[in-house]
Amino acid sequence: QKKKIKCRSSRKWGSETESIISLCSSVQIRMKIPKLASVFVFLGCLVAYLTYVKRHADSGKAMFIKTPNHPSAACVSLEHQPCVEELTTSRFQYGVMFDAGSTGTRIHVFKFLLEENEAPKLAHEVFKAIKPGLSAYADEPDKCKDGVQELLGVAMETVPMALWKSTPVVLKATAGLRLLPGEKATHLLDKVRNVFSESPFLSRADSVSIMDGTDEGVSAWITVNFLIGSLHSAKKATVGMLDLGGGSTQITFSPQNEKTIQTSPFDHITSIQMFNGSHTLYAHSYLGLGLMSARLAVLGGIEGQPLDGSQELVSPCLAPQFMGQWEHAEVQYTVKGQKAGTAHYCVEKVLYKKVEKAEEVKDIDFYAFSYYYDRAVDIGTIDEKTGGTVKVSDYIDAAKKACNSMEVTPGQHPFLCLDLTYISVLLQQLGFPKDKVFKLARKINDVETSWALGATFHYLESLRRH
Repeated sequence: QKKKIKCRSSRKWGSETESIISLCSSVQIRMKIPKLASVFVFLGCLVAYLTYVKRHADSGKAMFIKTPNHPSAACVSLEHQPCVEELTTSRFQYGVMFDAGSTGTRIHVFKFLLEENEAPKLAHEVFKAIKPGLSAYADEPDKCKDGVQELLGVAMETVPMALWKSTPVVLKATAGLRLLPGEKATHLLDKVRNVFSESPFLSRADSVSIMDGTDEGVSAWITVNFLIGSLHSAKKATVGMLDLGGGSTQITFSPQNEKTIQTSPFDHITSIQMFNGSHTLYAHSYLGLGLMSARLAVLGGIEGQPLDGSQELVSPCLAPQFMGQWEHAEVQYTVKGQKAGTAHYCVEKVLYKKVEKAEEVKDIDFYAFSYYYDRAVDIGTIDEKTGGTVKVSDYIDAAKKACNSMEVTPGQHPFLCLDLTYISVLLQQLGFPKDKVFKLARKINDVETSWALGATFHYLESLRRH
C-alpha cells in the first residue's frame, strides 16, 4: 500500500522556506505505516520548518543591526522623507573649506566619522589647489568665478549627492585679501558668495569672509594637535605651531607658565573650547611679515603700490651684479643689487621692534610650516616629501653660505640669501635659541597640515550650536 505524506506550505513565507516543505511532500512511504507514525513524520517536518524560519528571522535582525548607518545609494534627495530619516542617523559628516591664500586657492573636502561622546575622527580628505589667488582678480572680480566653480566641482564629485544640502561650504581668505583695499576685497568676496549661493551645498551669510590672522594661527594649532592626538587625551602635551606664509606669519602655543599669560600683550592671549575641553593659547599673526611681503619691504617696495615700468627696486641686500624680474601679488618688479650693505642689516631694519619675544617657547615642542618647510628643502636639510627636523642654526649657517656664494653666482638663487637671513632673524626675535629644533611636515597621517581642518571643526561646531 502506498501512502504519500504532504506538508502543506504557505507561499507568504517565500521560496526559500518552500524548499523545506517540498522535501516533506516528496517523501513517499512505500510500506505500511501506522497513522501515529505519520503524525510523528508530520510533526518532525513542522519542527524543522519552524526552526528554519526562526533562525533566519534572527539572523536577518542581526544583519540589520550591523548595517552601517549611512545613506544608501538610492537615497538621492533630501526632500524624500526616508532620506531625511536616513541622514539623521548617519555617522558621517562632510565639510568643504576653501583656503583663499595670497598665492593660490585650495579646497579641502573633509569626511568625518562621528561617534557618540567622542571627538570626531577624520575618515578622508580630498585636496586640490589652483593658481593664482583671488587677489589677482582685484580689478576684474568676475574672473574669479571660474576657479571657484572648478573647485566646487571637486566637492560635488566627493560628497554623496544625498548630503550636498547638509554639507557646509566655506571660504576663508587670508593675507592676500587682507592687504587689498577694502572695496576691492568686498567685490571679490561678493562674487564668491554668489557662486556659493547657486551651488547645491549649504551656504550661509558667514560662509565667505576674510580670516583674522590670529584665527588662522589658532585653526592651524587645532589641526596639528588634532592630527597628533593631543586633543583627544589630556595626558599628551600639545605642541606649538609656526607658519610662515607669503603675506603674514603666525605663532601659536599653549602656555604652561602663568608668567607668559600675565606678561604677554592682551591681544596675544585667547581661549577656545574644543571637544568638551578648554585651552588657553598664545596666538598672534604678524601681517606684512610673511616671507614675500617681507622680501618686498627689504627691497624697498611698498605693498599694494606697483612701480612704473621705468622704475627699479635697487637694494644692497642683493648681489651687486644681479638684475632681474620678480613677481609678487601679480605685480611685476624689476630688482637690482647694489654694493654696500648686508642682508642681515636689511632684515633687522625691517623687523625692528615689530616682533614680540616669548621666553617660554624655547621649552615647548613646535611644528613649522609653509616657507619654513620650503627653504629647509632648498638647503637640503629635509626631504621634500617626508619632511624632517631643522634647527635654527641650520638656517643661520645656510644663510651665511648662500650670502657668500651670491657674490659668485648672483643669478642662480638671487633671493636665497635674503630669505634665509630673514627666517634666521625672525625665529631668534620670536624667542627661539640657535639650538632649537623644529619638526617640519606638510602632512601628518596623510592629512595636509594647514589651518583648514581646524577651521572646519570650528564651523561645524557653530552649526550644531545654532
